[in-house]
Amino acid sequence: MNQSPFLGEFLGTALLIIMGAGVVANVVLNKTKGQNSGWIVITFGWAMAVFLGVFASNKLGGSGHLNPAVSIALSIAGEFDSSLLATYIAAQFAGAFTGAVIVWVAYKQHFDATIDSDLKLAVFSTAPAIRNPLYNLLTEAIATFILMFGAMTMSKSAQTLGALDALPVALLVLGIGLSLGGPTGYAINPARDLGPRIAHFILPIPGKRGSDWSYSWIPVVGPIVGAVAAVLLFQLF
Repeated sequence: MNQSPFLGEFLGTALLIIMGAGVVANVVLNKTKGQNSGWIVITFGWAMAVFLGVFASNKLGGSGHLNPAVSIALSIAGEFDSSLLATYIAAQFAGAFTGAVIVWVAYKQHFDATIDSDLKLAVFSTAPAIRNPLYNLLTEAIATFILMFGAMTMSKSAQTLGALDALPVALLVLGIGLSLGGPTGYAINPARDLGPRIAHFILPIPGKRGSDWSYSWIPVVGPIVGAVAAVLLFQLF
């Protein structure tokens, strides 16, 4: 099997979003089999999305980051080859966008059957329960700090979060969703939020609202700050 960092991160991130945004669509859109099944279903779905995405990325030549905040933090800390950073980030954003488009195709009839424009946007991107930029930013930074610090303690190598490390990282994401997901929906990943948000903006979704660009910087900046802080603290130990 041919392996490449771009292909691994692209397909891994696409699978992450297909499964993750897919479970949100199943829960919030009208006339699905899983409509109104709740937060527990969403958090479990995202955990399985992480497991599949990380495992697939590692198998195909990526490192299972699936997350620009993770790649940037490891690069700043000297734990990741900085020459691959642009390749990884491009693959992650492209994969997230592609995955979101595939979810829209799969749930096209249900998007059409849903009137609430906020629920349509929720399939693609996160939004705060209480809008306060400072606290929303802090929440994303804290949640991503836990993701990054926890993943590094679990991983055999700072270079990879893949292979068998996929399962404990998936469980970690489940825990983050259950414990810290309430305030902002736990983006904890700039590509996971911004890539699908761009897809929402572009796709011809009937009755959609604006893509909430005024909030869009928080799920980008917060995770990067949290991930960098976690790696730097980890190095102290």
